[in-house]
Amino acid sequence: MDELELLKKDWQKDTVTYPKLSANEIYPMLLKKSSSIVKSLFYISIGELLFWIILNSFPFLFDSYREAFDNMLMSKAFFYGVTIFTYVIIFLFIYLLYKAYKSISVADSTKGLMESILKTRKIIKYYVIYNLVFGGALIIFSFIIEIVKNPKVSEQIAQFETDGKLAIFWATTIGMLILGILIFGGFIWLFYRLIYGILLKRLNQNYKELKKLEV
Repeated sequence: MDELELLKKDWQKDTVTYPKLSANEIYPMLLKKSSSIVKSLFYISIGELLFWIILNSFPFLFDSYREAFDNMLMSKAFFYGVTIFTYVIIFLFIYLLYKAYKSISVADSTKGLMESILKTRKIIKYYVIYNLVFGGALIIFSFIIEIVKNPKVSEQIAQFETDGKLAIFWATTIGMLILGILIFGGFIWLFYRLIYGILLKRLNQNYKELKKLEV
């Protein structure tokens, strides 16, 4: 437990009177705590990058994954393009978090530290939004590829059209697509909420403490 949390617990006790710390004494504690949180976020982002690298290596390491990869309907050039683009975004995210960590570490004023914390919060927020939007768009694109290129799906569509149930087919299919996007979005949101949310909440608490110092 860090010094600031210990002091807070001590202040809550009624049996002992503790001297009130000045803003100049509290600031270094908040600086150290904030720097440690952003450093943890930085390491987590590196772990996330390694996870995706390992996951995308499966088709080249295991026969079952290689077979599925060879039979996929999506263009391999598009797949590699999406993979490279994803890595670029993650590398950019890591770089921005590293800059945020360095910025917080060298902050020499309450205002500067608050600005660095706000910038870090925005980086995390935009990264999560990107993953939600990009993931949803990828699901829709994969769905279209399946409809266009899968001969079995084309046969089913033709059969539904012959039976006069094409509207039911599309309503059911689009409903399942929307449900899939919502489930995926919920999973991604929960994933980042658990991984980054706890640390981000602590960073927000530091920001509130800093705001009190400025009053």
